[in-house]
Amino acid sequence: MGNLLHYAVVFLVVAVVAAFFGFGGVAGTAMDGARILFWVAIVLFVVSLIASLIRRA
Repeated sequence: MGNLLHYAVVFLVVAVVAAFFGFGGVAGTAMDGARILFWVAIVLFVVSLIASLIRRA
């Protein structure tokens, strides 16, 4: 899951740099990608946490 969060941060940096240089379309697309990757990572973390707790019980 570390790679997923790494890519989310990379997309976020690309979005900020693109917005700084005035590429609004690229910045918006990169920001949407970062947001999606972040939420997918959060959902996978929660599923992993629940599965771990179920195995211990």
